[in-house]
Amino acid sequence: MKLAPSPAEHDGVPTILVADDEAHIRDVVQYALEREGYRVVTASDGAQTLARVREGGIDLVVLDIVMPELDGLAVCRRLREEHAVPIIFLSSRSEEVDRVLGLELGGDDYVVKPFSPRELAARVTSVLRRAAPPPPTRTPLLQHGRLALDADGHELRVGGSLVELTATEFGVLRTLLEHAGRVLSRFDLIEYVRASDYHVTERTIDTHIRRIRAKLRPFGVDPIETVHGVGYKVPRTSGA
Repeated sequence: MKLAPSPAEHDGVPTILVADDEAHIRDVVQYALEREGYRVVTASDGAQTLARVREGGIDLVVLDIVMPELDGLAVCRRLREEHAVPIIFLSSRSEEVDRVLGLELGGDDYVVKPFSPRELAARVTSVLRRAAPPPPTRTPLLQHGRLALDADGHELRVGGSLVELTATEFGVLRTLLEHAGRVLSRFDLIEYVRASDYHVTERTIDTHIRRIRAKLRPFGVDPIETVHGVGYKVPRTSGA
């Protein structure tokens, strides 16, 4: 497994970890991403993947699902206990239930094998864009009761406690808070969070909403209302 350069050597170039037990897949993905200007490191199994992310300096993981020792789903589950690093799954499983499972575990995108290396590179760029810090212009803090979302700092806090969200989960919640009082359909949410450039379905949006609620539940907070047959909304508050 290749080692990533130290953070001092990054110079603003994102480092992508490509985790796949098939060497030719790693080589193809590495070549495609390096052509786009990314720095690439690799891992050949789940244990290496976890170790490499824990070393730090990884900006996104391209994660194969079928790997020895720990499969990609198990790796994602463990990473989500520690990190919010964006994850794009690679899989030969094309059924919607498999894509939804991957997203429920915290994946940001799901690419089915065989795949176009150029499309995968575009997906990486898109996910990194969604996860990137916003421009310097200060955005007002979005508040709803005890919940406070700092778009500039990409942080969500409930009563001062930090809540880790993936890039897509953060985008969905931010969109709902920015449009407090308005019902947004699933298609509205897909458009606002700019998720329409990857394979997303109405059920995918439901998955992200379900994960947001699960992360807020320990704090006794759930600002999202389901409007059956229409979509979702966050009701206005006196401070909204």
